[in-house]
Amino acid sequence: MVLPTRTYRAAAFLEAARRLGVETAIASDEGSTLSYLHPERELVIDLEDPAAAARAVAERASGWPIDAVVPVDDGAVVAAAAIAERLGLRGSPVGAVAATRNKLALRERIGEARVDQMRWWLWPEGESPGPVDFPAVVKPLDQAASRGVIRVDDRPGLLRAGQRIRRALESDPGCVGSPEGRPLLVEEFVAGPEVAVEAVLVDGALRVFAVYDKPEPLDGPFFEETVYTVPSELDEGRLSQVSATVQDATRALGLTNGSVHAELRLGGARPYVIDLASRSIGGRCSKVLHFRSGRSLEEIVLLAALGDDLGELELESGARGVMMMPIPRAGTVRSVAGQREVLSRPGIDGVELSVPLGGPVVPLPEGDRYLGFIFAHGQDTRAVTAELRAAYQDLRIVIDD
Repeated sequence: MVLPTRTYRAAAFLEAARRLGVETAIASDEGSTLSYLHPERELVIDLEDPAAAARAVAERASGWPIDAVVPVDDGAVVAAAAIAERLGLRGSPVGAVAATRNKLALRERIGEARVDQMRWWLWPEGESPGPVDFPAVVKPLDQAASRGVIRVDDRPGLLRAGQRIRRALESDPGCVGSPEGRPLLVEEFVAGPEVAVEAVLVDGALRVFAVYDKPEPLDGPFFEETVYTVPSELDEGRLSQVSATVQDATRALGLTNGSVHAELRLGGARPYVIDLASRSIGGRCSKVLHFRSGRSLEEIVLLAALGDDLGELELESGARGVMMMPIPRAGTVRSVAGQREVLSRPGIDGVELSVPLGGPVVPLPEGDRYLGFIFAHGQDTRAVTAELRAAYQDLRIVIDD
C-alpha cells in the first residue's frame, strides 16, 4: 500500500487486508512510530518523486516479492502507478494516472476524445484572464475535495477569487509551486445536480459499484460537499449515460486498471465530467457502501489489484448515506457535544470525528478537511438525507479563535 501520512484511509485498507488474509507492506512519505518493530514492512519514499519511489520499492521487492500495489488517497496514485509499472504489476500507465492529478491535462485529454465536458479556459499566473463566460468556476489544477473552488459571476469576482486561491496555496507548505507558477482553471458553471461514481477498471472495462446522489445544492460560491446517498434516484437511462461517460473518460485518459472515483454534473442532455480520480472515494465515506457479499469497498479494491474474482458487487437493499460534517468557521475545535443524543436517533449508524479536540480547522475554500462524518440508513434516500441534516443540527460544535 502506498499512502500519504495524512490520509484518512489507511485504517480501512489495513483492516480489509487483515480480513482477506493478505500480507501488507506500507510505503509512505513518513515512517510510523512503531516501524522499528517490523522494518521489513515499512518503507519511507518520496511521493513527489515517483521514479525514485519505484526504485526504492523495487530494491525492497528483490527480497520480499510483491503481488500488487494499491494507492491510498490522491497523493499516492502517481507513485503507486510508477511502482506497479517498475515491478510489472497490474495498474494503469503512469502518464494516465498523472493526468488525473492535473485538471488541465484531464480537460485536454477528455476534450481530444470528445467526451462531454463544460467549456474551460486556462488562466496563467502573472497574466490577466482572457474572455470568460459567466457564471464560471475557478479552481487550482492539483487540489481535491473542492479546495480552492469558487464560483464567480463577473470579472471583478474572478480577479478576487484568483487572488484568494493563489494566496491560500502560497501559504500552504504542502503545495509546491512550479516553473509556471500557479495557473488556474476557469470553467463554465453548469447548473444542475451532481453525482459521484464509484467503480473499478479491470483490463479497461469499467465495473460500477455505486452512483451516489448529492442531494444538497452545489451552486456556490463554494462547493462544500456534505451529503452522499445511495442508491441513486436517477432513472436507468440516466444511470447508463453516467456510466458510459465515465467509461469514455477513462479511455480518453488511458486508464486501464484500478479504482475510479468520478464527479459529474447533470445540467445538460449529457452528463459533464467535473473530475476523475484514479483512487477510491476519500475520507471515511466508503462505509456507506454495504455489499450483499459482506465485502467492504477496500476489500474489493484489494481483490481487483491482485487480479482475483471480485464476487458479488450488488449493494444491500435500503438506502444509506453519509454527511461530511462542514466546518462552520476557522479556529480551534474545543468540543462537539450531543453525539450520544445523535446516536440514539433510529436511523443514525455512527458519528466519527476526524479532527481531534484542540485541533485547528479551516473551512472551504482554503481548508482541505472535514470535521467528521455522520452515517445513516433508512427506507429511502430522502429520509436518510433528512436524518443526516437533523443529526448535524443536534450536534453542538464549539470552535473558538
